[in-house]
Amino acid sequence: MATLTKKDTPRLLQAYRQMVTIREFENNANDLYLGAKMPGLTHMYSGQEAVAVGICEALKKTDYITSTHRGHGHCVAKGADLKLMFCELLGKEEGYCRGKGGSMHIADQSMGNLGANAIVGGSAGIATGAALTSKMLGKDDVTVCFFGDGALGQGLLYEVMNMAALWSLPVIYACENNLYGEYTHVDEMAAGAITARAEAFGIEAHRVDGQDFVAVNELSEKLVARARNGEGPFFIELATYRYHGHHVGDINRAYYRTKEEEQHWKEDRDPISILAQALVAKKLVAQSELDAINSDVKKAAEDAVAYALAAPYPDESEVNMHVFADSKVEN
Repeated sequence: MATLTKKDTPRLLQAYRQMVTIREFENNANDLYLGAKMPGLTHMYSGQEAVAVGICEALKKTDYITSTHRGHGHCVAKGADLKLMFCELLGKEEGYCRGKGGSMHIADQSMGNLGANAIVGGSAGIATGAALTSKMLGKDDVTVCFFGDGALGQGLLYEVMNMAALWSLPVIYACENNLYGEYTHVDEMAAGAITARAEAFGIEAHRVDGQDFVAVNELSEKLVARARNGEGPFFIELATYRYHGHHVGDINRAYYRTKEEEQHWKEDRDPISILAQALVAKKLVAQSELDAINSDVKKAAEDAVAYALAAPYPDESEVNMHVFADSKVEN
């Protein structure tokens, strides 16, 4: 971890709060599913918090992100409201998509979040299109395309990386390598070095410890600034790990990964603990201050859940809303 000084404390505490918020959101989302209060499945982001926060803390509000089916962390890191997020998960009217997107389709364009996507690698085209739009309009906005290692087998990713390289687009392709595409280890589905796939298009590629917020953020700050300056695109492979199964129903995981492996990542490689230990060890904050943040965030998440549970569902008259475009032609 890079050298940290007292002047870094405010941004590090902000990052710590964001990561804890993601973890608490996921804990509550899991409880809602297990309590049969949430329709459909959801995919937990717990364990990968330093990736979303490390990158999004380097972005402006007007910068864009595209997400994945495991997208709650990206949404929170880009500034989403927990009440509206839980409303969306529960199918409530006040949700970001009026309760119609659910866990895998949350979008918040006011904060530059172009949306989660249930299709593996499906947002690569959206992200590249957003970057092309920024360039054509003469804006300095940067787009980050989050995707998992499972998307490395999708042809769309390579088509758009080729375009981005040819047109020098301000886009960063962020591969969250959590070692498993659903239930298959990355070594069994992705041949060769992951970064080499981007380098084949002449795209500068980096690999970073996705559990280390400071490392992720420092690299992201540099690449975002360069992309904003017209030096993009870039590719980052972030080594990380998901604590839960592929989805909340994936309980018995012993047939594709061991309990010892899970325990190692949770106890020795937890991104929240890594940042907390660094802050305390370097005497930038006291543990009591971090404990206070933990308590504050926990209550905020619980209050957001209670709010969402009590919120109304959309009226049945909305069943066709946003399904059909207005096809009237003005003369």
